[in-house]
Amino acid sequence: MLDVLGGRRSALDATLPSVAFVVALVVTGRVAPDAVLPVSLAAGTLTALAVAGWRTVRGHQVRAAVLGLLPVLGGAVVAARTGRAEDFFAVRILANAASALAWTGSIWVGRPLLGVVTGSALRQRGAWRADPHLYRGYARASWWWAGSFALRTVVLGALYLASTPVLLGVVQVALSWPLMTAVLVVSWRVLRRALPPGHPGLLHPVASD
Repeated sequence: MLDVLGGRRSALDATLPSVAFVVALVVTGRVAPDAVLPVSLAAGTLTALAVAGWRTVRGHQVRAAVLGLLPVLGGAVVAARTGRAEDFFAVRILANAASALAWTGSIWVGRPLLGVVTGSALRQRGAWRADPHLYRGYARASWWWAGSFALRTVVLGALYLASTPVLLGVVQVALSWPLMTAVLVVSWRVLRRALPPGHPGLLHPVASD
């Protein structure tokens, strides 16, 4: 499931630019306060570009590399215009809010995103929806993903409103890979518990009679 959802890569793409931005923010703030924002934005943006370039060279999906790059570039543009360091994270916070709504909405309309993404990656098309146990498991597990995006939105949004860019960057990193790992573990356990004894498993949906 981790490979299907691109967990390691997406978490790394979200983490490294933020780390570069915060480190530059702290270091430059001590040695060259007048240049702190331009230097920090350059550090975060160049790191994001380097990560996207590395992903492309390594043969990973170009779409994933671009999606990881957009929040950084968007945030850098906003911060450059407003002169507020915390705006570097504004687009990412909005993206988390949109993701929380998308995951929640997908469950309500009967297309839980965890099932859509995993089923597509496993080339199952809509077979997983015909399996009532697997469908129920995907729906329950998707709530955890919706909750994780909502948690990021609330926590990061509060720090953004408090104008604490360094703490915002640190918490953003803390809520990337560690939180994603926890949600993946919980999702897997929820899916397994949803399947009755004798079920062939995630890779083999069983249509109801």
